[in-house]
Amino acid sequence: MNQKTNRGLFVTFEGIDGSGKSTQCRLLADHLRAKGHAVVLTREPGGSPGAEEIRRLVLEGEPDRWSAETEILLFTAARRDHLERTIQPALEAGKVVVCDRFADSTRMYQGLSRGDLRDTVDQLHSLMIAREPDVTVLIDMDPATGLARAKGRQGTEERFEDFGVDLQEKMRTGFLSLAQEYADRFRVIDGARDMACVASDVVATVQAVLDARL
Repeated sequence: MNQKTNRGLFVTFEGIDGSGKSTQCRLLADHLRAKGHAVVLTREPGGSPGAEEIRRLVLEGEPDRWSAETEILLFTAARRDHLERTIQPALEAGKVVVCDRFADSTRMYQGLSRGDLRDTVDQLHSLMIAREPDVTVLIDMDPATGLARAKGRQGTEERFEDFGVDLQEKMRTGFLSLAQEYADRFRVIDGARDMACVASDVVATVQAVLDARL
């Protein structure tokens, strides 16, 4: 492996709740490990001890537990710790980082969900994170189907699902707009198909990026 490929690869997955992105993250990580790549599979919010503590604060409880402005600060704090302790060290070691959600989720869920706060999100991101993924895989999914899947998990981290299908519809539109805004790194994949078909497209997409670095 030459010096160019040793800088690591940062892959993020985005999509509405229930789109299957967490499963696809795991499948991609398994595939890349089987091919001999060193892979760090992580998630947001979370991915480091401090960020996991913040995760419980923002994903559990009533929908109106936090204002959107407070959420932006909490998510940014979690992301900064995640970047310092997990993502950046792995990339510097030449590993592939596969992350379930990153800053694009904050641009959508906090930037658009309860007011137009996108500028605030971007300003904080520029100040405290200043890092974008190398490639972002957007798993596109019908909002009603995704929400039904998400609610069917019956877990405790359902605060955003509890906002209902209207939020999911807004998020889907927003994510597709982001894919146009950041067309250089976004790849949109149809998530309304068999899991194996989706996984095949994900692998081909990421492999193409890896091959371009050879």
